[in-house]
Amino acid sequence: MPKSRFLAALLLVASICQAQDVHPITKRRIAQVMGPGGADWLVRPERVEEEHPDEALDALKIPKGATVADIGAGVGYFTWRLADRVGPKGIVYGEDIQQVMLDMLDRNMKERHLSNVRPVLGTIDDPKLPKDAVDLILLVDVYHEFSEPQKMLARMRESLKPGGRLVLLEYRGEDPKVPIKLEHKMTIKQVRAELEPANLTFVESIEILPQQHILIFRK
Repeated sequence: MPKSRFLAALLLVASICQAQDVHPITKRRIAQVMGPGGADWLVRPERVEEEHPDEALDALKIPKGATVADIGAGVGYFTWRLADRVGPKGIVYGEDIQQVMLDMLDRNMKERHLSNVRPVLGTIDDPKLPKDAVDLILLVDVYHEFSEPQKMLARMRESLKPGGRLVLLEYRGEDPKVPIKLEHKMTIKQVRAELEPANLTFVESIEILPQQHILIFRK
């Protein structure tokens, strides 16, 4: 191949990769997915003080017997908290795209003697949830990592019951004092710009956490 054509091909590949790395609507840079090497960070003791996970879930008022999904569940840090709240008659789908994470989640649930959690191996464009079956979908610091956000939103909306809620916890992109890389933070404006075209209705932003938004949408 002539050198000029080779360079042109490289530029084309680079432009395609760059296009895939940003959201088509807001042009924000999409963050990389955390691998199993970050499992210890997910359960760090200081996370309770930094994120107030129980306070966040209390604000959602999840009823007993509900069917909920923890998307990007990792090792189950929020999954077991959800399982406690919905009770034995409820269901929690703990979804992740990495089987290693799900294996750790499954062990953690068994250690806590929780039998109402169903691990689900999803893909980058489909969480593999049942349709019209879920009362609440929770995404904790994970939406900004979706490489196929529009496809994921479409599939998640399909899985929600009529009036079901989709809730994002995202570090506040509006606040430069939040000590997180820019691609791991989102503003309310960004989130609404990306989710509302997916036919999800913005309900409210709850601002009770030290560093994160709680953003609630409905089907």
